[in-house]
Amino acid sequence: MKTYLTSIVLIAALMASVSAFAQEPVTGSSDPESLFTSKDPKLNANKQVVLHIMRDLLEANHWSDAPKYLSQRYIQHNPNVASGLEPVMKFFGSRPQGPIPDKNSWRTKVVSVTAEGDLVVVAIAREYDDPRQPGKKYTSTWFDMWRIKDGKADEHWDAATIAAPAPRGQR
Repeated sequence: MKTYLTSIVLIAALMASVSAFAQEPVTGSSDPESLFTSKDPKLNANKQVVLHIMRDLLEANHWSDAPKYLSQRYIQHNPNVASGLEPVMKFFGSRPQGPIPDKNSWRTKVVSVTAEGDLVVVAIAREYDDPRQPGKKYTSTWFDMWRIKDGKADEHWDAATIAAPAPRGQR
């Protein structure tokens, strides 16, 4: 685990040292569901849990199904969301529910899915406003990682930072 996290930090440091103007756009898979499989039965099962989290919960907002995929204690390392199944469901559950997308209709652009032991890491392409060039966009990579325990996600990490309060009048 320590070696794995050290590798992620090293990769992030190397990426930060590259000139911001030399960036190639980040693109996702045209068939993201194919990335959530493994020949190893345990890793495949873990990836399938995360597939449902990504597709059914985060993509389609079927948060009533969250108990199928998240443990009761669900430890949340995102500083904007409290730990526990109920707080996570409350945080995300107010979003309108949509259809579960077919394998080629995801809005989320999944770049890669890696599983090792009880961990599954998903890299996705994200688009942001370019602060150097108003009106232009750039892409970057977001990472989510889950620890799977007893067939459910029991812990989650991502790159989130504390959200700024809404400006007065927009609360």
